[in-house]
Amino acid sequence: MSGKTVVRRSAMLLMFLAPALGAQGAVSGQVSLLERPGEQSEDLSDVVVWLEPPPTSRARSTPVAATIQLQGRQFTPRVRVVPEGSKIEFPNMDSFSHNVFSKAPDGAFDTGVYGRGRTKDQTFKDTGVFPIYCNIHPRMTGYVVVLRSPYFAQAGDDGRFTVPAVPAGAYTLHVWHDRVMQETTRPVTVNASGFAVGRVELDARGYRYVQHKNKYGQEYTSAAGDRY
Repeated sequence: MSGKTVVRRSAMLLMFLAPALGAQGAVSGQVSLLERPGEQSEDLSDVVVWLEPPPTSRARSTPVAATIQLQGRQFTPRVRVVPEGSKIEFPNMDSFSHNVFSKAPDGAFDTGVYGRGRTKDQTFKDTGVFPIYCNIHPRMTGYVVVLRSPYFAQAGDDGRFTVPAVPAGAYTLHVWHDRVMQETTRPVTVNASGFAVGRVELDARGYRYVQHKNKYGQEYTSAAGDRY
């Protein structure tokens, strides 16, 4: 077989594979929060954006190992987005004890009380938004967002986001923030060069802070728990 024949056949093979591999581009945009008069958005980095492929898509996410630190009576990061089946570790970086729990119907768990330098973990097998709390410190609140789609991102402090390497096709865009009652969705079509979403405004004016209950479904004894 001549060298020219090999080159021609290789070129034909690449032409055949190209549609199968699919062109990939970035989906980008910027999210803003509509606040009550006199208030400013300081938590835009908690915004989660993802693209839901059509039911016929073979796109699947791969589980990962991730971390949410317990430090300064806070979950850091406060919002963590992971693929379904991922394991999250909760290392205690404080000099006092914590007790991480969630009462989410499809993902309730309770680490029990553990002290400084110890780590507990939880595997999130189902998709959804899982609020997490500490049974000792009433003000500690965080969220684990578990997705089936591999195409997701969190916004930066300025609300800008980029979802990289999205194959061309039709998707449903989801934009979520914990202070907005319902996530925003819209259909988008990604082409070979990607897609520019533009600006997405979420309405947080209806948000009111409500103190959650402890893991027993009761009121915390007192806010003094935050001292321990």
